[in-house]
Amino acid sequence: MRGINLKGKKAFIAGIGDDHGFGWVIAKALHEAGAEILIGTWAPIVKIFTTSWKAGKFDESRKLENGGMLEYSKLYPIDAAFDRPEDVPAAVRENKRYAELSHYTVSEVAEQVKKDFGEIDILVHSLANAPEVTKSLLDTSRQGYLAAMSASSYSFVSLLSHFGPILSKDAAVLTLSYIASMRAIPGYGGGMSSAKAALESDTRTLAWEAGRKWGVRVNAISAGPHKSRAAKAIGMIEDMISYSKANAPLKEKDLDSEEVANAALFLLSPLASAITGEVLYVDNGLHAMGMSVDSLSLQKNPIYQEASATC
Repeated sequence: MRGINLKGKKAFIAGIGDDHGFGWVIAKALHEAGAEILIGTWAPIVKIFTTSWKAGKFDESRKLENGGMLEYSKLYPIDAAFDRPEDVPAAVRENKRYAELSHYTVSEVAEQVKKDFGEIDILVHSLANAPEVTKSLLDTSRQGYLAAMSASSYSFVSLLSHFGPILSKDAAVLTLSYIASMRAIPGYGGGMSSAKAALESDTRTLAWEAGRKWGVRVNAISAGPHKSRAAKAIGMIEDMISYSKANAPLKEKDLDSEEVANAALFLLSPLASAITGEVLYVDNGLHAMGMSVDSLSLQKNPIYQEASATC
């Protein structure tokens, strides 16, 4: 079981809405290592998630390597676009998807977790959204850009700000990024690349501030492209995966979400007790490349042909 024991630890994972994303597999890895799981699900889809869970639609993907099943102690509706109740516009409060919900702002969720469990030991931010992600950056509106920054990067700042006081000593915090923070990825628009860049910068600053204030560690994983349900909204996830498989040092290798979960488990465990402010790439090595080896411009290059022949 990966040799990591998290028995007695409580983990809050914000951003689980189905059984396809990285948040889900990270929760499974943490639970299999012994951690108690608390889930934060985007408020408008809470009913869909809980109904699917009760109906057994997730049963197959809930299975753990040790023969057990992923379980959670409590699920909290959360909308990380809002810090406090007074921040929620009337139009949102009155929306039918929110009408039956309450206490879903970040501060309220932190208060509820404190009331229910006292303190937690692990905090995972698996949240990202950009309403105009299919638009180029030049065509992204100010509103769309700010929405992407709010939901995908500031949400991490807010989450740690409000959960920090209930994190145990030596707690670990993790967020999820993507290489678009450092490289131009055509088609990854709507301000998402900007949000990921901000997220990684914030990870370093928060590592300093939260480390000094609460003694907690703050890290990020920059995962390679993966065909999750949320990623499909980009509209080109298949192309991103194909590009990675063709050009990453680990040739023609799919990125398994379990590989991201294993890295997360390490960073969130005592084994990584001296690691903070780090952005760890889990992408089959694609980030290390400075040239696309499948480029047509290289086809006549003898060095490329020799390298290809030995692969």
